[in-house]
Amino acid sequence: MNYLTNDKLVIVGAAGMIGSNMAQTAMMMRLTPNICLYDPYAPALEGVAEELYHCGFKGINLTYTSDVKEALTGADYIVSSGGAARKAGMTREDLLKDNALIAEEFGKNVRQYCPDVKHIVVIFNPADITGLITLLYSGLKPSQVTTLAALDSTRLQHELTKQLHLPADRIINCRTYGGHGEQMAVFASTTLVDGKPLSEIIGTETLPTKEWEELKVRVIQGGKHIIDLRGRSSFQSPAYLSIEMIAAAMGGQPFRWPAGCYVNNDKYQHIMMAMETTIDRNGVSYKEIQGTTAEQKELDESYKHLCTLRDEVIAMGVLPPISEWHKLNPNIK
Repeated sequence: MNYLTNDKLVIVGAAGMIGSNMAQTAMMMRLTPNICLYDPYAPALEGVAEELYHCGFKGINLTYTSDVKEALTGADYIVSSGGAARKAGMTREDLLKDNALIAEEFGKNVRQYCPDVKHIVVIFNPADITGLITLLYSGLKPSQVTTLAALDSTRLQHELTKQLHLPADRIINCRTYGGHGEQMAVFASTTLVDGKPLSEIIGTETLPTKEWEELKVRVIQGGKHIIDLRGRSSFQSPAYLSIEMIAAAMGGQPFRWPAGCYVNNDKYQHIMMAMETTIDRNGVSYKEIQGTTAEQKELDESYKHLCTLRDEVIAMGVLPPISEWHKLNPNIK
C-alpha cells in the first residue's frame, strides 16, 4: 500500500467531531498507516475508533488511547483539536482562559513525551493564542508549529463565488491575514477573478463597494453562521484543512492557503498570526505581506488585537512575560 510516510500521526481530541473527521480524512488521503487517536474521554474515543475500523480501510495500523503518554510517545506529527468547542453566542476569544490552560498542558506533554516531533498543527480556538502557548511550552522551533487560519480565506472565496456567480477555480488567491477571530484583515488586492484583480472590480456594478463591505462581514462571521445553521461549530472544513496542512509538512502537496505561524520581525513581534506561508518538510516559513494602505491598516489592527489577547494570557499567569520566553523555550529569540 502506498502512503506519503510511515511516520506516526497523532490526532488529539479524536473523540470530537473535528478530531474524528481529521482521522478519517488522513486515512482517505493515505498520509500514513500509523495513526493514533487520543482523547481523555474514553467511551466516545472507542466509539470513533470502532466506526473507523468499520470503514474497512486497508493497511491501516489504527490505535487509540486515553493515556497521553502512550499517545504522544514516538509521535512524528500531531494535529490537535483538543480544546473546548465554540457554542452559540460565543466568539473565539470567549474560549481564551480554558483553552489557554489546555494549550499549556498540551505543550508540556509534547516536551515530555515527544520532543522530537516534526510538526504540530493546532486548531482549537483562539488558535493564534493556543498555538503560541503550545509553541512556548513544547520547546519546539517556531517552524514546527502552525495554526489553522485558512478557514477565513476559504470563506472569502466561497462568498465571492456566491456574489459573482462564478465557480471557485475562477476566483484564486483569496487571502485573509492576521488573527483568526473577529478582527481579521480581509484582503482584496491579492485575489484574482478570471485573471483580473478583485480590487479593480470592487466599486463597479459587478461588486458595489457597499456589497463588498457586507461580504467582508459575512467572511468574518462565517463561523457564527455555521453555528446558527447547524447548532454547533464547524467541524468538516477545519478537519479537512488541518489535514491538508499536516500533509504538506509530511512532504505532500503544497498547502494552498495562509497558515498561522510565529512572527517576530521589525513590524510584528512575538505573536502567532496568519501570514503568507509555505509549509513543507522543513516546517513553516513566511514572507512579508503586500497590500494596500487600507489593508495594511486592517492587518495592523488585527495584530494589536492579538497582542491584547496575548497580554491577557500573560496577566493570567499562563505565560511568563515576553522577556522570559527565551528561558521557557530557547528556540524563541
